Amino acid sequence: MRTKGISYDTGFIRNGTSSRARFDPAVVERELRIIRDELHCNAVRIMGGDAGRIELAAGCAAALGLEVWYSPYPLELTAEEMLELFADCAERAERLRRSGAEVVFVTGAELSLMNPGFLPGASTEERIALLARPERVREHLGAVGARVNAFLAEAVATVRERFGGRVTYAAVPLERVDWEPFDVASLDLYRSAETADRFAGGVRDLTAQGKPVAVTEFGSATYRGAGDRGALGLEVVEYDADGPVRLNGTYQRDEAAQAAYLHELLEAFDAGGIDATFVFTFALYDHVHRPDGDPRDDLDLASYGIVKTYDDRPGSTHPGIPWDPKKAFFTLAEYYGTH
Repeated sequence: MRTKGISYDTGFIRNGTSSRARFDPAVVERELRIIRDELHCNAVRIMGGDAGRIELAAGCAAALGLEVWYSPYPLELTAEEMLELFADCAERAERLRRSGAEVVFVTGAELSLMNPGFLPGASTEERIALLARPERVREHLGAVGARVNAFLAEAVATVRERFGGRVTYAAVPLERVDWEPFDVASLDLYRSAETADRFAGGVRDLTAQGKPVAVTEFGSATYRGAGDRGALGLEVVEYDADGPVRLNGTYQRDEAAQAAYLHELLEAFDAGGIDATFVFTFALYDHVHRPDGDPRDDLDLASYGIVKTYDDRPGSTHPGIPWDPKKAFFTLAEYYGTH
């Protein structure tokens, strides 16, 4: 792999509320330095819904010499709102690129699941629930592909008017994206129990199409059996209007399995000729680790983060930063450091 990366969450915006309540520029810079120096990443996908936060984190990453995948992530926005966000971020990304940074613009992610107008469902949760019913997904494949590609044609034109670097989109396979307008074909790609027997072959098929291929998301939650659920690991979380509240049952922590899942997929991507990989994710700040009390309150079990975050204290490994590494942190560091 040429590009060894991880995603960095600046805060997902839903109903005007950010999933990352505290956003300290000094902490952001330290975390990105850790991503470079300890995880041995040479790239980072800066994700979020706040254009100012993305710009700040992207600037920090570029100053550290990291390749920046500039990734505005709309949630429950209309087409017009998404185009407005992309236009704003494309202008900011171009300023960074012209300063000398290596920048790739990611024109949204999983739009059909995360935003209305592409699939049936009044919410992200309702649309994602379709994935558990393959027969329902098949009913909508043709229509969703046409809608996504029509919107992306407009979105790419909007971005290219303002941004002169490489452009991509973080797709899910059901969207059947036409990659002709893009410089890189990018997919969020998880191995589940249902796809395990054909996963490696599918990776090789992706890279046989000629264009560079990036995997913009892959990873596992931290409870036993989460890897078999692939991208649906967060389904064990109960939410209210403000975000995650508790788990829907009692689950066993299994950091070793999360680490093994990452290693397995990294090997498959290397063997299959993937050009760029971005682990999902460094930290999910609203899925905090609560080791004491009711096990259902330990939201970190459902987190795809390779560090466990705290809401009431700093961690023990990096003074002043509210998290500690999981086993997946060290597995990723070793893999990226030796490959």
